[in-house]
Amino acid sequence: MLTGPAAVFFYFFSLIMVASAVMVVAVRNPVHSVLFLILTFFNAAALFLLAGAEFLAMILLIVYVGAVAILFLFVVMMLDVGFIELRRRSFKYMPIGVLIGFLLLAELIIIFLSSSFSSKFSAVVSAPIDMVTRSNTQALGDVLYTDYAFYFEVGGIILLVAMIGVIVLTLHHRTGIKRQSIAEQVSRTSETAIEIKKVESNKGI
Repeated sequence: MLTGPAAVFFYFFSLIMVASAVMVVAVRNPVHSVLFLILTFFNAAALFLLAGAEFLAMILLIVYVGAVAILFLFVVMMLDVGFIELRRRSFKYMPIGVLIGFLLLAELIIIFLSSSFSSKFSAVVSAPIDMVTRSNTQALGDVLYTDYAFYFEVGGIILLVAMIGVIVLTLHHRTGIKRQSIAEQVSRTSETAIEIKKVESNKGI
């Protein structure tokens, strides 16, 4: 349990993180939304530092802030998308979104208030981690790739499916543009690769 200055910093960073997370979905400008998302990541990293998980804090800053959030910012700034029109169209799906949000909130409350956790889960959570002979990174890797290896692999598969789905949904073939055909290139022979034309003398270009 955090006490003293650590508790003050915990509530300070938590308040800023919650407020910035709300602003991510509340602001109208998508660039400002990405900037608030970066602020949320910074405060989450500070909370990880207070919890003694400095490796997770650095990964959060390097991967999410240094790569993902900056990529979002550049994409949003370069794309000429009518966000106001998209926001207007999204209002008709608001009731469904609110219903799903309440269902997720109810599930989280039931999970946190329920005392029916399995004995295996409780044993894994309450198991002490030797931080004297091992670093934070080594202890995290041991737990992640042993007790939670299955969930780690399932998470990777879900991210892969999501990435493929985004590519399929956003890929649009435009007519009149030359595209590379790998099958046609591989199947070429010496007869089709070179075209020889005989030009009569004094009739060339």
